[in-house]
Amino acid sequence: MITINIANQTLTHQGTVYSISTAANGVGEQEGSFCTPLGNFVIAEKIGDNLESGSVLISRVPTGEIYSKQLSNQQPDRDWILSRILWLDGVDSHNRNTKQRYIYIHGSPDELSLGVPESKGCIRMKNSDIIQLFNQVETGGRVVIE
Repeated sequence: MITINIANQTLTHQGTVYSISTAANGVGEQEGSFCTPLGNFVIAEKIGDNLESGSVLISRVPTGEIYSKQLSNQQPDRDWILSRILWLDGVDSHNRNTKQRYIYIHGSPDELSLGVPESKGCIRMKNSDIIQLFNQVETGGRVVIE
């Protein structure tokens, strides 16, 4: 099971604690809120197996790009989803819209801050961390966000 602690900005799996970034807008389940939902979830889909670290994904599809500072400078407003995606699906009555909101655990550029809430609702991780986690979990695995 994966446990995500909003207050501490950490993700814990099998005793390993990772620094993460959740939503800048706080917690919530409303569509369009850019908040991180709370409760119980399952990993609905794993996307990006065997992609190179830093691979860029748009709409869950690899673009063929590898993230770089130059690419970031060319597209400064892009919400970077890199390396791997664990797509979450809510199992509680209040968070059943999570998959339709496209809430993921995913890789992010190394220069983005972790340990502070700055995302648009997803859970951001270092690329090396999401790759490690991705290889340890299965579709249907439990996730708790508290």
